[in-house]
Amino acid sequence: MERANNHMSEDSTESLGAIPDPVLRSIGFLAFFDRFATPPMLVALATFTDLSLAQAVQLVAVYALFYAFGQPLWGFLSDRFGRLTVLRLALIGAVLGAVASTLFISYVPLLVARAFSGFMFGALYPTLLTLLGDTRTGIDRARGLSDLQIYSSLGATLATLGAGAVATFLDWRLVFGIPALGAAAILFALAKVSAVPVVRGRFQLRRAFTVAAVGVYVIALMEGMVLLGALTYIVPALQHAGVGIGVAGLLATGYAVGVIFGARAMKKLVHRFSRTQLICAGGSVLTVACGISMLWPVPAVVTVTATLIGVANAVMHSSMQGWATDVAPQARATTVSLFAASLFLGGSLGNFATATLAETGDYAAIFGYGLLLSALLTTAATFGHTAWNRRHAEPATLG
Repeated sequence: MERANNHMSEDSTESLGAIPDPVLRSIGFLAFFDRFATPPMLVALATFTDLSLAQAVQLVAVYALFYAFGQPLWGFLSDRFGRLTVLRLALIGAVLGAVASTLFISYVPLLVARAFSGFMFGALYPTLLTLLGDTRTGIDRARGLSDLQIYSSLGATLATLGAGAVATFLDWRLVFGIPALGAAAILFALAKVSAVPVVRGRFQLRRAFTVAAVGVYVIALMEGMVLLGALTYIVPALQHAGVGIGVAGLLATGYAVGVIFGARAMKKLVHRFSRTQLICAGGSVLTVACGISMLWPVPAVVTVTATLIGVANAVMHSSMQGWATDVAPQARATTVSLFAASLFLGGSLGNFATATLAETGDYAAIFGYGLLLSALLTTAATFGHTAWNRRHAEPATLG
């Protein structure tokens, strides 16, 4: 454990302060805007392009799939060549992928464009997590993760609130074009930022594949299936229940409200509860979120589900992120990237598996599967972290 060092670790290569805080926050905002922009406009894509609703869902799934597949490569490159190099390369690719997404209306070209976009945008947020892991420990890191979640949730809020309306009443291409402009602006802001040359001495790739680390990846896979899988269907479920696209986008921002509320609460909770307890609490909230919409898939309840998923994200997922940054500090970027890969692979598998149910409007069944997975996830994560915690002699509060 790197607990003894509250600043830069010996094998870290860049200071978090080398990149201005507004730029870091903008990267988090942009990454989440692009992630959350497509689900609210699934119906619009099915209306204004050659895609069916099931094919539109598959755009989200393939984005998540390639986001996941790219993580091991990005993590390896980040550990070997530096965080800033990865950020710049990914931003260049993000511009190209977002622009390409505006050029087609048929299924296969759009699928390829969104796959490439997912691959490139996928490097952004995990790199931010790695930077936090490099420079902070314990409660300070947990608070940093909560702060980052607030800014990224603003990106999710804007995407959820506006993407469907923009796609329906203006042009769906704008939703893909905006991230291209954002990525270009951030790339420009990074032009004058310099980084210390990479020091490779302590990087140990094998540490990313210990039993404990692999266990975290498996739990993240399950988390992605339910957390990201269920979230994809909030706006379509609201529309299926008779809510217009503008109101559906507004109601779905309950997710972001939940994230912001949960992230702010986490700043106090981390002083009072252990990470294990927070994982269990967040997982329980996620289970309730899926359960109520399984029983009553009506607009008011689906809105509550969106909000509770946001709370679960802030409490459980940020705790899982902290675990991922701790489990193998000698290969932190690789470990965090594999964690993110597992999360998005799970989300992709969940979306592919339930796309047919969405096509038929059986959202109660989708949330029912989410309920079962949430219960399994909460049990596995709680007992898994308890076992890891004992072995590594973690303190009673979050560390």
